[in-house]
Amino acid sequence: MSKPIVVSGIRPTGNLHLGNYFGAVRSFLKMQHDYNCYFFIADVHSLTTHPTPGNLQAGVKQVLAEYLACGIDPELATIFIQSDVTEVMELYTFLNMNAYLGELERTTSFKDKARSNPENVNAGLLTYPVLMAADIIIHKAQFVPVGKDQEQNLEMARKFAGRFNRMYNNELFPLPQPFTFDGGDMIKVPGLDGSGKMGKSEGNGIFLYEDPKDIRKKVMRAVTDAGPTEPNSKKADAVENLFTLLKIVSTPDVVTHFEAAYNNCEIRYGDLKKQLAEDIIDFTAPIRERILDILKDDVYLGKVAKRGAEKAHESAQATLKEVKEIIGFRRLY
Repeated sequence: MSKPIVVSGIRPTGNLHLGNYFGAVRSFLKMQHDYNCYFFIADVHSLTTHPTPGNLQAGVKQVLAEYLACGIDPELATIFIQSDVTEVMELYTFLNMNAYLGELERTTSFKDKARSNPENVNAGLLTYPVLMAADIIIHKAQFVPVGKDQEQNLEMARKFAGRFNRMYNNELFPLPQPFTFDGGDMIKVPGLDGSGKMGKSEGNGIFLYEDPKDIRKKVMRAVTDAGPTEPNSKKADAVENLFTLLKIVSTPDVVTHFEAAYNNCEIRYGDLKKQLAEDIIDFTAPIRERILDILKDDVYLGKVAKRGAEKAHESAQATLKEVKEIIGFRRLY
């Protein structure tokens, strides 16, 4: 029996942070053994923000190295660069013919991006869900790992897949289901600014590639409060976030020590932050070293990218051939 197909992508616009690692990436490490996984670097998607050629190439290389350093195995999963698989763009064109202006304008991601950056409301931003749908259904994905904030885009992919099936009276595309990592696979990593989620755009993250000096500076600037005034009092959200990070990267005895200090109104946030910073550094150091080693090996990175492109191309080409036949594209020669 064939393994279920999973597709997931990441834009090459920044380094992976602890939230990525304890969220999707750590789950990918498990999934690659039990699923037929396609993990891609979404460089075409990133063009909506107009990166320079140098930044685009560097970002692709960085994310690929970070995926590999985290343990995603190119022998088990297909890791590829989106632009290497041109069939995706061809399917994107076909799907655009049956995507409607009103439904694209109503997507939350488009409205948010258009509101935050009104000088760059480009067509690629509008049709972003269509390209995402092409990424997913060209491999006939059955599952897509998504967070709650991405479920609308997956629903759009289901919509375009279903619409194609109905318009051409076929069942070519499965309707991909969300894979939300139930059962404790995912850990929600809070940001250092007191918010509930670590993210790239929020500037509140600790990156796997980050220099120890920068980690210390960031952690020491993390938001706290004036401290508890009564024993066993409820923690403010920002303080709870620091303890959550502590539980993720520190040993149980360290967590117990600072919990007791807080409950006894003896907590010194400076001491907690110093301990947290060193524990984060200890956790990320091996990954950072692997990233640095892999980034030096252009031959290895090239081999991984080439093999991934070949495997993804094989899958995409087969699907696109079926799509063209169904639509009615047949050569006369």
